[in-house]
Amino acid sequence: MIKYFLLFSIFPFVAFAQSDKKLHKDIFTNLSIQGIYQNGYVFPTNDFVKGINGESEIINAFQTFSIKISKQTTGKSQWEQLYNYPNWGIGVSAYDFYNPEEIGTPIAFYGFFNAPFKRWNKLTFNYEFGFGATFNWKSFDPVSNKYNIAIGAGQSFLIDVGLNLQYNLTKHLGIETGFSLTHFSNGALKKPNKGINTIAPKISLKYNFDERPAFTKQEIPIYKKENEWLISVFGGVKNVIFDSVNIGIIEKYEGVNFPVFGVSTTFNRQIGYKSKIGIGMSFSYNGTVNAQVAVDDNELEAVEGPFGDKLQVSIYPSYELVIDKFSLILQPAFYIYRKTLKNQSPVFHQRIGVKYHFSNNFFAGITLRDYKFHVSDFIEWNVGYRIKWN
Repeated sequence: MIKYFLLFSIFPFVAFAQSDKKLHKDIFTNLSIQGIYQNGYVFPTNDFVKGINGESEIINAFQTFSIKISKQTTGKSQWEQLYNYPNWGIGVSAYDFYNPEEIGTPIAFYGFFNAPFKRWNKLTFNYEFGFGATFNWKSFDPVSNKYNIAIGAGQSFLIDVGLNLQYNLTKHLGIETGFSLTHFSNGALKKPNKGINTIAPKISLKYNFDERPAFTKQEIPIYKKENEWLISVFGGVKNVIFDSVNIGIIEKYEGVNFPVFGVSTTFNRQIGYKSKIGIGMSFSYNGTVNAQVAVDDNELEAVEGPFGDKLQVSIYPSYELVIDKFSLILQPAFYIYRKTLKNQSPVFHQRIGVKYHFSNNFFAGITLRDYKFHVSDFIEWNVGYRIKWN
């Protein structure tokens, strides 16, 4: 699976390079390779990492080795100058949580974006965020790995944010130090899914294949503020485990997948080239609300409940960071309507997502809905349309 993921990641570069010599030159100039080492802390957010595991030891430390391939922008496009000439690329990381018997040796593949807050002659102070997929977990198994409630599947998503300082030693060589926060979760696609959260300092060495480029600077016109109305539809699934049913333990912990789907709408005011602020509302159907199952031949089958009981309505202020055709979306949200149940998730929840505009009006994206800032509720896969006016 990892092999195919890598092929999928690099295929667009190969295809473009073969189709156009000029594009080949643009893609493969100003590239760098970077080796990174981190040794950090695992937050005690669930019983497994707190010490209720096969080793009866607290899992509070980890290390990781990473390799990144990045491209330095030069200002050929306006957005590159707006973000102070960032670099972006793909990376691979190998993690060691000092408990391979229960956690495994996960490997992550991700894209990242690194941009300067401030740039000096040889020094830059940067922020970075990344998003990707992680494989090779030794996930929860009710027989052979019953304590690992943190990771319920062999694959997960990764969200990474951090700060760093980079110093250019020569025209080709640089060093970097900083720290990053990382969240691992499968978005409740497979339970249990308490997740793993880490923080770690890092040190790295970076080699640029070409000499560092000169940056292009052009006059940027004053931004004319615009309004937009977004409407999108989303869908996904959420896995639920029913501990009380009397069936085989393997079948029990496979759980049952329930659908989640809905419509979201947001009104945004774009106040600059990089930022949008707005307010929105989401109407969703959550099949896990008051979910019930029946047993048929040692297998679980979902029992349909009243449609209205599973409806939820939430509102949220919205912030969108615009990077060319990509956007990072942050939305602190509040349920204003849902069926009242015992032990339900908090009213205040969080939505964080990314989206890509593949035309002026149509977009697609993925949004993670969670609560308590670290517990995943479900993932929304969405497509949408926008109406834009000055």
